[in-house]
Amino acid sequence: MSDKKISFGRIFWPSFLAVFIMSIVGLILFTLILGGLIGGFSDFGPKPMAIKNNTILHMTLDGQITEKAEAQFDPASLSLEKQIGLSDLLYGIKYAETDAEIKGIFLEIGDLNCGYATARSIRNALIEFQKSGKFVVAYNGGEVISQKDYYVASAAKENFAFPTSMMEIMGLGAELTFFKGTLDKLGVEVEIIRGTNNDFKSAVEPFFRKNMSDSSRVQIERYLYSMWEDMRKDIATSRKINESILNIIADSVKIRRAADALKYKLIDGVKYRDEIMELLANKIGLEKDEEISFQPMEKYAKKKFYQKQLLAKNDKPNIAVILAEGSIDKSGDELASDKICELFREVRKNTSIKTVVLRINSPGGSALASDEIWREVKLTNAIKKVIVSMGDVAASGGYYIAAPATTIFAEPMTITGSIGVFGMIPYTGKMFEDKLGISFDHAQTNRHSVMSPNRKLTAEELSITQEEVDNIYQQFLSRVSEGRKITIDEVNQIARGRVWTGSDAVKIGLVDKLGGLQDAISFAAKKAAISDQRILYYPLKKEDKFEALLEAIEDEELTTELKVNNAKLPKELLKQYQKLVRLEKISGIQMRMPFELEFN
Repeated sequence: MSDKKISFGRIFWPSFLAVFIMSIVGLILFTLILGGLIGGFSDFGPKPMAIKNNTILHMTLDGQITEKAEAQFDPASLSLEKQIGLSDLLYGIKYAETDAEIKGIFLEIGDLNCGYATARSIRNALIEFQKSGKFVVAYNGGEVISQKDYYVASAAKENFAFPTSMMEIMGLGAELTFFKGTLDKLGVEVEIIRGTNNDFKSAVEPFFRKNMSDSSRVQIERYLYSMWEDMRKDIATSRKINESILNIIADSVKIRRAADALKYKLIDGVKYRDEIMELLANKIGLEKDEEISFQPMEKYAKKKFYQKQLLAKNDKPNIAVILAEGSIDKSGDELASDKICELFREVRKNTSIKTVVLRINSPGGSALASDEIWREVKLTNAIKKVIVSMGDVAASGGYYIAAPATTIFAEPMTITGSIGVFGMIPYTGKMFEDKLGISFDHAQTNRHSVMSPNRKLTAEELSITQEEVDNIYQQFLSRVSEGRKITIDEVNQIARGRVWTGSDAVKIGLVDKLGGLQDAISFAAKKAAISDQRILYYPLKKEDKFEALLEAIEDEELTTELKVNNAKLPKELLKQYQKLVRLEKISGIQMRMPFELEFN
């Protein structure tokens, strides 16, 4: 029996070594193949885009529109997830006005995900494009044409819809969710600390109420009415109809299908897609059997914008546009003070830059991170005038960082203000004891050494916390008072955590002018006596060769294999690289807008 014993080590280690060596060899081969693959596409990015004569830009607004273009891998679908950049898009539309090869824009809107301020910026760009003499044809071909979809499409002088598409024109509404009942069932109590008189700071209401407070309802209804009014005016102007008819349509739900929209002159006709293609072909003078040359607007805009940024970077830029988007925090993937503050320092050191446009699209966040950014904006404004352009939202901490600027622009439908502070402290001890039988005890050297969610705060501790929240609120009022050059009492009257639209914010002095990003840039240039605008956007645009590779695969519509350096590579190999990771964290006292709503 002993003669037949085989040592585990004699089998395991040679096998392990063989597998290890094969893995290393495979990794090297894979790396070499990928290197050659990406190398084969190294001329992407700066290479000029070849556009055929009589080209129509196909503008498909589907998905989220952010301030800057992004592309990430979705491991679930093994595909490249793209987010359209508003800056890219606006520049592409503007560039196309004078591009002799471009004859017009064919607009289709899918599942559009953006705020109404962004929608209005795109809408205005399309209106300006048509003033060049070129056409925009909009086609609403989805199952349901939402109000936001139609709002953008109504900018087109020729606006059509699929014959059986459903359509919604019902005004604006909002629904909030409240968790008080759930917390009661769980036995969780939440201590709410708001700045004194911050009764409009309703971000905390879902945790101690089961419905909206009067203050919350007043501010929500006011900004919904304000946005709906601006929306009606824009549609009525474009469609040459009476603005009041839109309220009648909304109240009586008179438009349910595309045919109803045609009856009330909101569209120019109902057509099938082949009829739209025939219309477009006729507009550019094609013969019957000729194919229309379409160029995706997203790619066109991205390429043209990237090329412009390369030129600006190497040609002594004189205007910097800093894009600040997302929740404010110390670090992370959104509006991180660590990153944005470094951009301001870099801009201050660049002697060729004469003025700065700060584009804000943020609901706020960390009070500390907001103060860090505020400081950099103030320091920069003392040397080079900072002009703020507000996007969909610039509220609470988003307004705090705008306060030191020389001039503030906002869209009529921008959500801003929310000058207030809050904190929330949960008490979970009762839940753990009643539901799980878990109890807690403490030992400490001083009276407040253990500040835990598993014991209730004493009246003294709550008072201390309230004092700190009030101190930050007073600092907020002081920052706005200094920046807007009004008294603290005057700020307090329009603060209290209340949210305002851009239209209302101009009337009360929180915003100086109504307009979009391009308006802010033009104003900044005039203020700095700049005639030849050389605009550089921050963060700087970078070429992603791997992204370009996958886009090329999509463009070529390869089916089974890809030729690279005379070799063939299965498409399946590329799927191994598709990953996506996102992290988010929130801590400390917050300067956040009361809520984030989806408008119907």
